[in-house]
Amino acid sequence: MPRVSIGDSRMYYERHGGGFPVLFVTGLSGYASFWRDQIPAFSRSYDVIVYDHRGVGQSDHVGAASSIDRLAADAIALIDQLGLKKIHIIGHSAGSAVAQILAIDHPERLASVVLAGAWTKPDAYFRRFFGLRKELLSRLGPSSYIQANTLFLYPANYIAANNEHLRQLEAQWLANFPPLEVTASRIDAILAFDRTADLSRIRVPTLVLSAHDDLITPSYFGEELARRIPGAEAKFFPQGGHDFTRVVPREFNQAVLPFLQAHTPREQA
Repeated sequence: MPRVSIGDSRMYYERHGGGFPVLFVTGLSGYASFWRDQIPAFSRSYDVIVYDHRGVGQSDHVGAASSIDRLAADAIALIDQLGLKKIHIIGHSAGSAVAQILAIDHPERLASVVLAGAWTKPDAYFRRFFGLRKELLSRLGPSSYIQANTLFLYPANYIAANNEHLRQLEAQWLANFPPLEVTASRIDAILAFDRTADLSRIRVPTLVLSAHDDLITPSYFGEELARRIPGAEAKFFPQGGHDFTRVVPREFNQAVLPFLQAHTPREQA
């Protein structure tokens, strides 16, 4: 079980395949396993790196993230510990906020950045939504929070067709749910994130991906990101919900792989 020491936490990570490195950064849940539908496809050509965030999963349950900046510092520390000079980074949801920070503050470390299910800064809708998620957790506990998340994350037709599979995922998530204060602190970190004023400074090749039926980070956030980041490419899936990486994995992979190939340094291609 590979781990690296980062500050006050030992972080669990996995590496698959070989080639130019691609760091996948998960959203609010923080689990490496979120990317199970991407690992086989990407590891055929790349050194795929996934990890459990601090306080989550097989990483130490100490030092919960107090900010997205803390999570971004962990990501930089991880690639430093692995001896990587430059990477592609793919971030989903809160992971896309981490990717924004790296693209703004550490552009020399990135060959490209993919922002999936991303947002710019909390607006009234976003604050309502995440405030409700936090209240569900505090008032009703992890089981109700997880069941509600299924409704938030996936389109209705996907839930109807995959109900038993989703029930199994819910049971697994509940069995491994982190301390309540860890998830609450991660929601607070999301609500505090805002690097909108710096987006115009991004010069790293950027791909923005959104789904039109995403309830958590509606596609208008993706449209705004694509406008604000110079030269950004954008693709919008007609459906897929917030977890479109899982709902339409083939479409996601087919959108991202050519983008990575186009921006992989020649000597590493």
